[in-house]
Order: sequence, then structure tokens, then C-alpha cells
Amino acid sequence: MSWEKELKELRLREALAEKMGGADKLARQSERGKLNARQRLDALLDDNSFREIGKIAGRGKYAADGTLEDFAPSNFIFGRGRIHGRTVVASADDFTVRGGAADAAIHRKFAMAEQMAHEIGLPLIRMIDGTGGGGSVKMLEQMGFTYVPFVPGWEHVVKNLGAVPVVALALGSCAGLGAARLVASHYSVMVRGIAQVFTAGPKVAEGIGEAAMSNEALGGADIHARNGVIDDEAETEAEAFARARAFLSYLPSSVASRATRTINHDPATRRDEELLSIVPRDKRQAYSMRRIVKSVFDRDSVFEMGARWGRSVITAFARLDGFPVAVLASDPTFLGGSWTADASDKARRFVQLAELFRLPVVHLVDNPGFMIGLEAEKSATIRRGVEAMNAIYRATIPWCSVIIRKAYGVSGAAMSDHTRYQYRFAWPSGDWGSLPMEGGIEVAYKAELSDAADPAAEIAKIKERLSAVTSPFRTAEQFLIEDIIDPRDTRMLLCEFAEMASK
Repeated sequence: MSWEKELKELRLREALAEKMGGADKLARQSERGKLNARQRLDALLDDNSFREIGKIAGRGKYAADGTLEDFAPSNFIFGRGRIHGRTVVASADDFTVRGGAADAAIHRKFAMAEQMAHEIGLPLIRMIDGTGGGGSVKMLEQMGFTYVPFVPGWEHVVKNLGAVPVVALALGSCAGLGAARLVASHYSVMVRGIAQVFTAGPKVAEGIGEAAMSNEALGGADIHARNGVIDDEAETEAEAFARARAFLSYLPSSVASRATRTINHDPATRRDEELLSIVPRDKRQAYSMRRIVKSVFDRDSVFEMGARWGRSVITAFARLDGFPVAVLASDPTFLGGSWTADASDKARRFVQLAELFRLPVVHLVDNPGFMIGLEAEKSATIRRGVEAMNAIYRATIPWCSVIIRKAYGVSGAAMSDHTRYQYRFAWPSGDWGSLPMEGGIEVAYKAELSDAADPAAEIAKIKERLSAVTSPFRTAEQFLIEDIIDPRDTRMLLCEFAEMASK
């Protein structure tokens, strides 16, 4: 009267599912330097924490009497697991079964993984190693008809972007729907050398007249880490998994909860003497903003994203006395910190991410303005810059600005929403205005210079007079900057801000 027979069949089906695409295809996956889907889940998640859902879903092959002869599993594996002890939804495409093609994944599994994340409120990780969902030309011939395209379950992808942290890892060639699933995330990483991303592969591109090229030439990391399609690249799969785990450590499990404070061993009162002289007196000289970021936030807590695109803006997560915060900063070593079109997009997207998950923002400002010139106009810098400014003005999260050096023009005004309470500090190196005075002296004092016996000497005198006017202390007298601080006190004041913002 027991159900032992059925349980024996269940164990058989589970064993067949674990064979994935078979020994030969698993060997080829390994020869390419790639882990298989189950190895990836084991490497990403805490030890022994994965519980698979729908393991025996797939296509069975049966004898005439109905006995199971063989079984081809779905090439989409998902379930619940843990990262740093926190429950997540994790999925992996199995390239060894039909090349990871989505039409072999069983659409309901894909949809349910997405649905599980936003309905329960769990972070979602997608490990993508496959192609689109439309099937092959041969399959369409076998079907005998074509269909109007749609993506089953995409409504859940959209809901997740507004509900839970979504991480996507490109671990092979990601084309079509695979590429779409990759970029529909809050944080994406591709592994250099084994991952490529494209709307359609090289052979399809040749069909519209493109020259023959490799997968890497069409969609490798050197292209997409620079254009913002993906956020980061990794040298190995292990590094990609580590970055995914780190990213999630700064965020809550969903928009319904708050990020958690970690134990901090770096004193909030720590002062770095180097900060006193890190900004050169010569305004034309650059300095390392990353060195400042490293100094003022908790030691070893800075997690930068998107370093290779929109390079005049730095975006990172970090901690202040254990509290997670979002860091927006200028990089004066690239175009003087001017906001380009790409930098503006990067800033907008990052501010929207911080707003979604209620992370306080610390903005370290050295912004000489929007990039100017023909290329800047061609790339619609002003439109994209204003969209970034609008995102900052729409933000309701706690916001702290520290003016390190320059703040000019409209983009300088985008340091914060001026109508809100200004939790703001300036270093003595602060330099602001509607435009840099140095650039307008020849025009503003044209008559005086034309009458001067020594125009160069006259310009020097004018600059000396203007230096008093541009002193940050003159601005502080009018209470147009709230506080000028000793740079060495920055960490202490930011830790105070983070503690108050956590209330």
C-alpha cells in the first residue's frame, strides 16, 4: 500500500534532470572555461542553501507501454537559496540543453521565478547563458505557422524592477531575449572573454550587410562596459558571483524594507590628514576623488559600479559607520568632471536606484558644468543632463552634498534639490557661480584691457580683485552655503548624517 514505486520514479527523474544536456555537452561547456548551470548555483549561493523548484519539468520520452525511457530537462533552473544568510531567488540558464534557448526553458518556469521574487519580496539573480525565445527557423517550419511576438512573463520582469533588487550575470553569449533579460536589471555583470551581448548574433548581422566578425568583436565587454549596456565586467565567473553578492549586501530585500546596518570597526571620528592638501590650489590641476571617497567612508566598504562609462561621474555604494549609502561623485581626472550625456544618464539611473531602495545619497561635488562643444551637442547633452537633474529633484531620500571644489552652471545646480533642506558642507577649496570668472574676464573687461599699456598685468590685477569676491567665506556670510568645514572632519559629519538618515 506504500508509494515507494512512485518515489523510485521521482528519484529516477531527478537523476535524469541532473544529467542536464549529457556528458558530452557538459564536457564541451567545461572546455570553453565555463561552469555548468548547477555548478554556478552552488558557487553563487551559501553552501547547501539551494532548494530547486520544478526540477523534473522537461520532456519525457516514453515506450509504447508508457514507461519512461529518457528525459530532457528544462534548460532553466531556479529555486530559493541564500546569500549571506538572506533568502533570494536564483536562476541559471543551462546552455547544455538546446544552447540555453528560451523556447526550451518552459515559459511557466521563467515566469514563476520572476513572480516569486516580487510577490514574496526577495532579491532575484539571473545567470544568463543563452539566446532568444523565438525558436529556430527550422522549428517554425515544423510548426507550420508563425506567431505575433510576445514574451510570456515579461510583466513580472517589469514588476520586479520596481519591487526587489535584480542582478543579472552574463555568463555566455546573450542574444535576443537573453540580452533583454540581462539589461532589465538593477545591476549587470559580464565575464570578459566568455560573455557577449547583442540584439542578434554575427550571422544575423551579416544578413543586413555587416562585415563578418566574431561574437567578441560584435558584443564583448570592451563595447558594453563603455556604453552603459552593462554595469561591470569580471575576469572570472567567481569574480562575477562575488560582485553580485557584494551588490546585494547594500540593499534591502525589497522596497518594503530598509537596508541593514553592519558592524563597523572604523571609528566615525577618524581624521585623514591627507585631505587637508589633497585638492590643489591651482584650479586647473586634477586630484583623485576616489582617494577622497576611500578616505571618508568606512574602510573597505566602497563598491563602485560602472567605472568604464560616463567616466566623469563616480557611482558607488559605501557604508558610513555601518549604514549603507549611495555615493555620487565627480571625477576631475576625466574632462575636468564635466557632465557628458553618458555621465548624465549614469547619474540619473543611479539616483533612481537609490530612491527606489531608500538609500541616502552622499554627493561629492566638483562639477564645472555640462560638457560643451560639437560632440556634446550631437549627443544631446543638455536633454540628458536635465533628465538627470530632474531625477535629483524628484528624489525624496535623505541627501547630503559636500562641495569639494567646482559647482558651476545648471549641472552644478544639480548637486541637490535646492527647495529641500540643504544638508550641505563645503571645503575651503569650494569654487562656485553661474560661470567660471576666469573664462569671462577678457569679455567683461574688454574696454579696460584695450586701454591698458600692459594687458597681461591688467588681467592679473583684475584676477586678484575677483579672488576676494569668489572667496567661499563671502558666500557663507550671506548664508548661501551652510557650512565651510575642515576637510578632515568630513567623515565624522557624514557618519552623523547617515545615522540621522536611518531614522
